[in-house]
Amino acid sequence: MENPRRRVVLVYWKEKKENLFEIFSNLKNFCISYPEYNYNTLNNYLSKRKVPYTDDTIHIERKPIISEVIKKRKMIPVVKKGLIKDMGEEEDLAYWISRPVKERLAAVTSLVSASLKKGERMNRSIIHKRKMHK
Repeated sequence: MENPRRRVVLVYWKEKKENLFEIFSNLKNFCISYPEYNYNTLNNYLSKRKVPYTDDTIHIERKPIISEVIKKRKMIPVVKKGLIKDMGEEEDLAYWISRPVKERLAAVTSLVSASLKKGERMNRSIIHKRKMHK
């Protein structure tokens, strides 16, 4: 996963308001960009198995480049299956009352559409139209 040979230099500026983080391909590029920091001093700190460099204004460390997926996510369905007669209607009612009116209407429309056969139309004689309140 991680290639220990391929690393970047991560710089965290403690006092900056914008651009708190900077990433450099190597330490030499950082030191050329910021000549007030000595390459040899930083390299001693950041060598393998050494601690990051930290002072009042900056925190510098080397980080490996991750070129592969760290962990594959597993989708877990959030569905409760069972017989309608065994399901608690109180939970169901509480859920749908908590949803916005437009979402409830969309769910009813979807259920009705799913129950109709291809080409069949809904019997509109039994529908009661009401004005929706916001």
